[in-house]
Amino acid sequence: MARKAVKLFTDKKTFELLEKWNRSEKIERRLHVRVQIIILCLKNKTNLEIAQELNISRFTVAKWRRRFHSKGLKGLYDIQRPGKPKKYGNNFRHELLKVLEKSPPKGQASWDGKSLSKKLNASDDAVWRALKKEGIQLKRTRSWCVSTDKEFSTKSADIIGLYLNPPENALVICIDEKPSIQALERKRGYVVTSSGKIVQGLKSTYKRNGTLNLFAALNVATGEIKAQTTSRKTRQDFQSFLNAILKDIKHQEVHVILDNYCTHKKNENWLEKHPNVFFHYTPTSASWLNQIEIWFGILTRKALKNASFSSVNDLKQAIEDFIEVYHETAKPFVWRKREVKGSQLKNTIINLCN
Repeated sequence: MARKAVKLFTDKKTFELLEKWNRSEKIERRLHVRVQIIILCLKNKTNLEIAQELNISRFTVAKWRRRFHSKGLKGLYDIQRPGKPKKYGNNFRHELLKVLEKSPPKGQASWDGKSLSKKLNASDDAVWRALKKEGIQLKRTRSWCVSTDKEFSTKSADIIGLYLNPPENALVICIDEKPSIQALERKRGYVVTSSGKIVQGLKSTYKRNGTLNLFAALNVATGEIKAQTTSRKTRQDFQSFLNAILKDIKHQEVHVILDNYCTHKKNENWLEKHPNVFFHYTPTSASWLNQIEIWFGILTRKALKNASFSSVNDLKQAIEDFIEVYHETAKPFVWRKREVKGSQLKNTIINLCN
């Protein structure tokens, strides 16, 4: 004699949720089928009728009917299975961290995946999975520069104050030069690697077609750039660039942020002729406080790196084109350099991972 299917009941709120899941396009396919089964069960359809309507086995219908009857909505989800026992567990993690604290193999400056897998007698994949889980990147480095300037706090506070709270109606600009940019000419294109990936192709040899120097000034308030290329980088060139910037400025205060390069010093005579201009020098070994360095990085990545220039004029045109396009979306940089603390530097990986 055939067994009689259990009759399902539910409250209005649960039924409305089931209807919502049934209409959803983002719900997982197998869960969607189970929801349809339960809705039809609640409409008093038999297992056979539901199986025929959904084109599934009646035993499948009976299974999810029973699961919903005993556990409700939770019964529609798969029961978590233990899975295959881990071959590389916490013991492997601890061993890996211990090995990283030891000196690397003879002939190597640091550990790599292959040497670690050999030392631990484990597969390369297991080592890389463990490293990824711990967030350890063996080849990626981060450098730091500690300023020895005795007036570091005073100078840096002065410059950051200009960024965050500039004097009223004053112009704040960051100036620096990018010297000796080479006009390198070489063949470029695309190549297919052995792995099937398509990458940029650059010929290893190149032709030098001269160099030029770039003076650039960043308007901190707007993000706009004024630039001038020169064949030299003397103090006279620097002052000439300043004159070009200040040509239309008569009485407005101008605060210029500079690093300690020699051409930026000993400009007292020029400053006497421009009493509305004030120089602010970054601390020694802290040129990163000058926002123009951020823009130089963007210029290098976007217009100079891996490029080919047949002449200095070609290089000059590329820089001018970049500046023209950059101005279409120029905006001020948001100053958010994080505080650097000596406690961030740990001498061992275990101290960071535990």
